Amino acid sequence: MALDRILLSNFRNHRDTQVEGTARFNLLVGENGAGKTNVLEAISLFAPGRGMRRAALGDMPRHGGGGGFAVSADLGGLGEPVRLGTGIAQDRPGRRVVQINGAEAPAVRLGEWLSIGWLTPAMDRLFSESAGGRRRFLDRLVLALRPGHATNASRLENALRERNSMLTDERAPDPRWLDAIEAQIAEVGAQVAQARLETVEGLDAALASLPDSPFARPQLQYRAGGPLPRDALAAALRDGRSRDRAAQRTLTGPHRDELEVVLAAKNQPAADCSTGEQKAMLIAIVMAHSALLESVGERRPRLLLLDEVAAHLDPIRREALFERLRAGAAQVWLTGTEAAPFSAILREASVWSVEGGMVSRR
Repeated sequence: MALDRILLSNFRNHRDTQVEGTARFNLLVGENGAGKTNVLEAISLFAPGRGMRRAALGDMPRHGGGGGFAVSADLGGLGEPVRLGTGIAQDRPGRRVVQINGAEAPAVRLGEWLSIGWLTPAMDRLFSESAGGRRRFLDRLVLALRPGHATNASRLENALRERNSMLTDERAPDPRWLDAIEAQIAEVGAQVAQARLETVEGLDAALASLPDSPFARPQLQYRAGGPLPRDALAAALRDGRSRDRAAQRTLTGPHRDELEVVLAAKNQPAADCSTGEQKAMLIAIVMAHSALLESVGERRPRLLLLDEVAAHLDPIRREALFERLRAGAAQVWLTGTEAAPFSAILREASVWSVEGGMVSRR
């Protein structure tokens, strides 16, 4: 068991929602717009970052709810239950608050308690959108294996922002300040890049070792946006100052990394594959990630949020997905407009109806 007694207060269209009595499989059923995905989004806020929709904080409070919201849940599987909470207070709009057992904590600390992954319909565009979307996807996979990755990624982003600010200043930047900030970028950038590389290599090996299934098997490759060793990255940043100042942005480093995905059977880039093939490859990656977590002995409770995942799968692929999920250790949350596609797991699932932002047990 991972999460139970999940409370949503003034979150999206949920005024006062409680979800209790969870199981390994948890299914939310309701019409489009009822608030199913909002429950998954609330749960996703127990991971570092902006949640599975990457929404602005100001978009999350319920209209007419006073401008604040709160989400909390009991986390099991660690001996004594742990209480997680997050939200924004009405008197502190725009500032997210995170609490662990009632004590305020940085959002990055959430990754130390819980590993969360998700798959949403918006991710169907992952292979055709910008490289930034694929980096964010990869970073979530890394975070599940290395909780400290969130801190490194945040430090890298802040250091790059500071260097870019220096590059765009009308005055020539002080070389000593550039030396200092580039040393920071090189230090954390090397750690971020190495973590991404090792995760991609592990995922590719897990994909190759998984038994045959109806899901299309992708091959993954990590393309670094700069030298991997710290000293080499620092030298590349120093040598590229004139070019970067002309471009008014940093052109070398892990913020330029790329995750390349190819359909193995056709040796075809994922972006050129059909929508069905892309969906199947995404599911294969998520399943391989679960297998990778099992192989390294990950002990944090794990959640997998699958929004409308069964809608575009034929019965054979749905059954294969459920079998893979049964074999894993993650608590699984699913949504659907009807229960029929989930008939294979209904006897072992907790099921709720969602209507107009209200949740009731079936």
